[in-house]
This record gives sequence, C-alpha cells and structure tokens, in this order.
Amino acid sequence: MALERAGLRVVERNVRFRAGEIDLVCREGDVLVFVEVKCRRATWGDAPAAAVSWHKQRRLTQLAQLYLKWRGLDGVRCRFDVVSVTLDARGVFDVRHVRAAFDAV
Repeated sequence: MALERAGLRVVERNVRFRAGEIDLVCREGDVLVFVEVKCRRATWGDAPAAAVSWHKQRRLTQLAQLYLKWRGLDGVRCRFDVVSVTLDARGVFDVRHVRAAFDAV
C-alpha cells in the first residue's frame, strides 16, 4: 500500500460513528493520521481531492475528536491526509497521497 511505503502504519479502517466514517486511521511515529480516501473517474473532471470540501473537512475533524475521545487519547498530535485515486478510461489507477491536506477547523 502506498501509505505504508510513505512510512505510515494503518491502525484501523472504516471506523464508523453515528456522525460518519473515518476511512483510515494511521500512525506515523508519534502522529495519528486521519486519512480520507476519495476515488473518481478521470472523465468526471474534478480531482478526487477536490471533493474534500470545507464541510467535509469540518466533519472529519469532528469525527477525529470523537475517535480520540473513544480511544482515550489525550494530547496526541494529529494530521489529516487525503488519498486521491483517479481511474482513467483504460482502467488504470493514479494514486496520490496528499500529506497534511488540511488543518483541523
């Protein structure tokens, strides 16, 4: 997986709360990384990362706070990354990892 090659260790996948879902929770050293995965077809025009609007960022931040409380993690450094997956007309995937894609709002 591209994230593991980038030095991240996947801790949990598809963490669900009533308010929504966190796609991936990873660790990079002492930093907890919340990862949003977005996939789009190239013909749709917008890059997948563009789908992470301000509203989505706010929801992800709230979900991260829920996760930290649920797991009893206090004072942990956090980061929000986006994995952008684009599928072209030939069926080839382009995967891009955007580190620190946004700050907690």
